[in-house]
Order: sequence, then structure tokens, then C-alpha cells
Amino acid sequence: MLQLRPNCECCNRDLPAASPDARICSFECTFCSDCASTRLASLCPNCGGELVARTRRPANKLVKHPATTERVFKPAGCPPAP
Repeated sequence: MLQLRPNCECCNRDLPAASPDARICSFECTFCSDCASTRLASLCPNCGGELVARTRRPANKLVKHPATTERVFKPAGCPPAP
């Protein structure tokens, strides 16, 4: 099950579980759409995988399976796009 991480690893922007702006790779590294497109060229700086829109869990399912509250913030791992 996806962790639904609460923030962008680059800019630390909040990304609630229902956010349409969250992007993830296959390892669930999480970025906002702005950083994914402008800084990362839609590639994960951690694994090189493609960043795609994160699926959204229905609100009634979040009650039993909530998003994680653990924040991951690595501004040094998010270089500007060439």
C-alpha cells in the first residue's frame, strides 16, 4: 500500500493525501508537480525512475489506512534542471 508521504522532498511543500499535485516514482519518493517538472525533468533524483501522478486514496479509506506523517526533505538531492 502506498505511504502517501505528506511533502515534497525538494521544497518541503505540503502534499495532503488528496493532492492532485503529488508526483511519485516506483519507490514512492514524493515530489510536487512544480519541482518534478521544473527542477527534475520528471525523473526521480534518488533512483532515476519516472515521476508520475500519485493516485489518491478515497477519503473513507483514509480512515482505516491513513497517509504517513513522516516527512522526507532532501533539498541537496534536488538539483536544478539543466
